[in-house]
Amino acid sequence: MANIMEQLEAPAKAMGIMVDALAAIVKRGKEVRYEAGEYLFHESTPREWLGIVTEGSVDVVRGLHGRQTHLATLTQGAIISEGILLDEGAHGSSAFAKGGPAVVWEIPRAVLEELKEKKPDIYYRVVARVAQRISNRLRMASEQLADRAEQAEITSYRKEHDSLGEREIPNSVYYGVQTVRAMENFAISGVPLRNFAHFVNALAYVKKGAALANAELKCLDEHRADAIVKACDEILAGELHEHFPVDMMQGGAGTSTNMNANEVIANRGLELMGHKKGEYEYLHPNDHVNCSQSTNDAYPTAIKIAVILSQKETVAAMGELRAALTAKAKEFSKILKMGRTENQDAVPMTLGQEFNAYAGMVASAMAAMEKAIGELHEINMGATAIGTGLNSPKGYAELVTRRLAEVTGLPLQKAVDLVQGTQDSGAFAQLAATLKRAAVQVSKICNDLRWMGSGPRCGLYEIQLPPMQPGSSIMPGKVNPVIPELVSQICYQVIGYDVTVGMASEASELELNMAEPIIAYDLLHGLMIFKNACITLAARCINGIKANEQRCMDYVTNSIGLVTALNPTIGYEKSASIAKEALATGGSVYDLVLKKGWLTKEQLDALLSPEHMTEPG
Repeated sequence: MANIMEQLEAPAKAMGIMVDALAAIVKRGKEVRYEAGEYLFHESTPREWLGIVTEGSVDVVRGLHGRQTHLATLTQGAIISEGILLDEGAHGSSAFAKGGPAVVWEIPRAVLEELKEKKPDIYYRVVARVAQRISNRLRMASEQLADRAEQAEITSYRKEHDSLGEREIPNSVYYGVQTVRAMENFAISGVPLRNFAHFVNALAYVKKGAALANAELKCLDEHRADAIVKACDEILAGELHEHFPVDMMQGGAGTSTNMNANEVIANRGLELMGHKKGEYEYLHPNDHVNCSQSTNDAYPTAIKIAVILSQKETVAAMGELRAALTAKAKEFSKILKMGRTENQDAVPMTLGQEFNAYAGMVASAMAAMEKAIGELHEINMGATAIGTGLNSPKGYAELVTRRLAEVTGLPLQKAVDLVQGTQDSGAFAQLAATLKRAAVQVSKICNDLRWMGSGPRCGLYEIQLPPMQPGSSIMPGKVNPVIPELVSQICYQVIGYDVTVGMASEASELELNMAEPIIAYDLLHGLMIFKNACITLAARCINGIKANEQRCMDYVTNSIGLVTALNPTIGYEKSASIAKEALATGGSVYDLVLKKGWLTKEQLDALLSPEHMTEPG
């Protein structure tokens, strides 16, 4: 306590207040010790206190999601968490004790609120001093950023309110107060809505279709409906996506996502109508953009449209992989190799047959994906809150479904039972399971590629995978099968997503599934990474594979399994004796048959031709 009081004389003089007055405030705080690496607060969490660093140093950083940016190092005498005096927003950064322990004198929010009410003259002098400190930091930051091409926009603010109170919103953004609250509450994955363009576009489709239907039913005047439609068209043209910052992982069954879309469309619509952002009396996010809707029908419909659009791209990528495998099957159609079961020699086959089987696996997965996506075309628009259609006009559900089908170009249909359609997530679970199936099949292919490409001296080495990068920091010349390795890992992730989607689908209780946000994330992200995996596997691995034809043939001629193919010609007893002798001596079946004179070289080569070995009769 004595240490902190000794530091008050200079700031009290700068603020123009008595040291005793400032000391009376500070005395109501407490000393808190933080061990090295311990966080004082985290980005996005509420501000709870104003602090002064009394010992040690504190690093201020930004970034919750794997990468942090260092903003400042605060040492003895520095004020920390001073934003509590300026607004009610959450922390915009995180802070932790640097190197060793740090001690901070913390004055709680309640003390500051009391000071503001009872002694506003002292309070605002403190605020002015804090503002000066912030100004100094901004100047230092601007000097650091001076050489950067991108510069932050300095903007004015507007005030918006919701049922919880009023907040200031930068005029440079199109989202509003509910989006700001969601950004603070759900700083979880670092993956915002804007990362999924199909999802943002799907939200715009939903709002456009609803505006068209509402205008036809006279629930919206043409002027407002036209502004909504035009704002949606801009989003569909790729604009305004940066204004969808809400985290994909969120509570509230998607309400924050729906309101992010409503606010962006309303504010852009206001500009198109000649008004300012936030003048919601002319175009309101809830009353007009969300007219005849609930999150509970708009959000799952948007998910379905986004998933359908994403699935088309994923299936197209799978088609590229299938084509690459088919081309290799044709290229390798005359190359004989040894087939294996349970990692033991079986009977001969062609390398072309191996790759043709892989192409068939991908084709079957594609067919399953096409079948599974069908049910997602049934939407529950018009259900509103729980499927009863409360607050929507007669005929709206049918009309909005038709308009949405028209604007998307998709064969969308109204769910037969809107109550069921609002609470049933079975179609999502089915698609996740089907995507898992595809991942299982593709990962199996990758396993085989790594086995067949193993070596080059001490493995199978039947094929050469294209070398992509050096494989070791210690073993010169080593090249690893990095693309099949990558793709298998992506497949593992997709398989895990199926578990999550299954559990989230089961989490539906009574009339609504609260877990739709994680379903949306896992399906959209899973489809995206699997699409990229298929493209990468085809382009950076399959297309460049070369066959080691002689190595393949050597395995055939030296394999004990070759005797199975000779059974019909030399008989079981001779075949068994050859196998036994080959195992005992290490000799090849091919050479032993010739040595014993049971077949001529011409006869044996004819029996070992790819056509004879791989085709019945």
